[in-house]
Amino acid sequence: MEKSSFAAGCFWGVEHAFKQINGVLSTKVGYQGGDSTTTSYPEVCTGKTGHAEAVEVEFDPKIVTYDRLLDAFFFMHDASQLNRQGPDIGTQYRSALFPETDQQKLVAKKYIDTLKENGKVIETTIEENALFIEAEAGHQDYLVNNPTGYCHIGFDIFSKLKTGAF
Repeated sequence: MEKSSFAAGCFWGVEHAFKQINGVLSTKVGYQGGDSTTTSYPEVCTGKTGHAEAVEVEFDPKIVTYDRLLDAFFFMHDASQLNRQGPDIGTQYRSALFPETDQQKLVAKKYIDTLKENGKVIETTIEENALFIEAEAGHQDYLVNNPTGYCHIGFDIFSKLKTGAF
């Protein structure tokens, strides 16, 4: 099993999207990329902690590759937006990858380089050695527990991720 974290705006929809992918074993929402080892949702929402709302994904690489998770990541959000996704604005909503291994870092860098070589504007950062801080319980599985809750990701994307049609 492997883990990696992804930041693509508000973590509620990002978590729900990754849960649709065959081979994803578990997810946790939290905060990553900041300067402190503790934080909370109200603190991160200020945009002053340096943390991004992120989703830690545990996956079975025999079922789903890291490349395929990157496909899903870039499918589910607009990586050309700097420090925002839709109406959510601030560094806490940035597009970022938090690879857990050197191999993931290499694959992510190559993936982004290829997108840029093909004319895409990509603001996604690759942030190494960033401590993942698990978010409060009320944020875990938010859209499962609050099916009419806010999400910047179009709900049609969830079915496309589930069927692999992305």
